[in-house]
Amino acid sequence: MTAKDTGTHVTSTVAVQVRAEGDVDEEALAYVRTKVDKAFNRPGVPDVSGKVRIAKAAAHHVEQPWSAGAELVVGNTLVVVHAQEATAHELADRLQDRLRSQMTRVLHRKEAARRSATPPPWRGGQAISGRD
Repeated sequence: MTAKDTGTHVTSTVAVQVRAEGDVDEEALAYVRTKVDKAFNRPGVPDVSGKVRIAKAAAHHVEQPWSAGAELVVGNTLVVVHAQEATAHELADRLQDRLRSQMTRVLHRKEAARRSATPPPWRGGQAISGRD
């Protein structure tokens, strides 16, 4: 089993390399690329770079022969996602869902850090009191 490098797919701020291992056809790769692009095609997403690996098991008796692993750097955060499914389309859909949920986490973490920049009252910040 050899890996074939399908090249780096670059959009405005997304540079994701997709690798295929095993008997993966071009249609499946194109569908995975489309789903990965959709996961990062939303406002507020920082620069994204990394690799997505798609593999199909050679054994025919495996229940879920399709697997994917993604190691991406989003802004300055490492995002790792794994998925395993019975078909290539289900795998791409699951991968998109997991990437989207991880992106939501990264974006909310960034917003939460921005909101908590005000020091707490015991460090000289504004105290919110119900007593007047």
